[in-house]
Amino acid sequence: MTTAVPQCPAPELLLRGARIPGLDGEREVLVRGGTIAGVGRLGTLEASGAEPVELGGRLLLPGLWDEHVHFTQHVIRRRRLDLADTASPGEVLARLRAELARRDLADGELLMGYGFRDGLWTEHPSLAAIDEVSPRVPVALVSGDLHCAWLNTPAARMLGLEPDASGVVREGPWIAASARLDAARAVPMSAYREAAEAAARRGVVGVLELEHADNVAEWRARVEGGVDLLRVDVGVWPDRLEDVIAAGHRTGDALDATGLVRMGPLKIVVDGSLNTRTAWCWDPYPGLDPRDPHSSGVITTPPEQLRALMARARDAGLAAAVHAIGDHANSEVLDAYEELGMTGRIEHAQLVARRDFARFARLGLVASVQPEHAMDDRDVADHHWAGRTDRAFAFGSLHAAGAELRLGSDAPVAPLDPWISIAAATARSRDGREPWHPEQRIPFEVAFAASTRGRTTVADGDVADLAVVESDPAALERDALRELPVAATLVGGRFTWRDL
Repeated sequence: MTTAVPQCPAPELLLRGARIPGLDGEREVLVRGGTIAGVGRLGTLEASGAEPVELGGRLLLPGLWDEHVHFTQHVIRRRRLDLADTASPGEVLARLRAELARRDLADGELLMGYGFRDGLWTEHPSLAAIDEVSPRVPVALVSGDLHCAWLNTPAARMLGLEPDASGVVREGPWIAASARLDAARAVPMSAYREAAEAAARRGVVGVLELEHADNVAEWRARVEGGVDLLRVDVGVWPDRLEDVIAAGHRTGDALDATGLVRMGPLKIVVDGSLNTRTAWCWDPYPGLDPRDPHSSGVITTPPEQLRALMARARDAGLAAAVHAIGDHANSEVLDAYEELGMTGRIEHAQLVARRDFARFARLGLVASVQPEHAMDDRDVADHHWAGRTDRAFAFGSLHAAGAELRLGSDAPVAPLDPWISIAAATARSRDGREPWHPEQRIPFEVAFAASTRGRTTVADGDVADLAVVESDPAALERDALRELPVAATLVGGRFTWRDL
């Protein structure tokens, strides 16, 4: 699939003094009409009328993609109470109490928090405890993996939910409620613009949007409203699938006049998550009664419904992107792809049965993975998936088996920054800790290609989606790679970030 050149105004540029992977010395690159019209040694290109831009020996690279984001959630997170480093319900409530004291919130005004991870909590949350801290102001505290929320009674009533004594609502009921909540909350266009600018400052040229929303209409409106710094492939969830089919949209179709917004895949969720012990696995979770039907996780889309949705998408020209975290979920999704004879993506692929690694390549499937999740969840995985973590977040095994990898963040679950994903995939470590299953590391060049949709250098005829960086990322220590300075980003030959 070729990338459409956006119709946004793009000047003719002559990028001079660029170092390019695979080429010796400094080069100049002519950008015309949103594409690369020439690459040559200094002073060899005919570029009368082009604006000269001096790169000063900086490295010129293909621009980066984040292959899995929830952009509205990402934008909202920037405005929520941060719970990322809390380690217990008591710490969460202490932070909530301080936030309520700091802010003057009216009864009925919702306070949202984000980022707690309850997978290793030794004490349990309760509805009574959160109600005691906030009896009148509605409070919704969302987990770091987006798969559950701890609500007080006013928030539960606002959302039409009936939580149990824990106050925690998980999986399907919470995901549906959060979509309604996001739709009802007014997020100013400026907030989307700020988030897009932040992504552009990291060399990002495009994202795959998998928000549970009317992504087609919303991204058209955002681009019209000036949020035009990124390419956005927009996914659709099953509840809007028929609308997309009726409109005649097929995966890869341009959806607006700029060419920035394109139709993406159908997003289907088959299981839950690791932290909530709802990822669908072949083996029960430690501490759960094996007789409990949910002791090995939950099935959120039954096999027959999964196949019907995938077939409907295939017949309408839509690719599929199927969320599967547990090894049983991945086996089931692989079976469905094989039976239907279609290609597509598996999102997350966090735990994979040994017999299934080779199937990704044999079936021509993309393994869309989020390496920073491995760093966030290594301790939880060691507990919940004890004895199986040699095949958890197994990017090395997927690559060795011939699978095509795509890297993403699942923002806001992890930062929308591909350099962080690349660092996690290549080092399997963070914060000075020993590498976790270092045998599952992948080479830098593999991780980079998985972050650029396969582009590894800059060549004549390419779309001018580019990033200019201060240092050679392949030569950096992994912690330094996470903070690699980006001097400029171009989308279709248009600067979306410039610090030259």
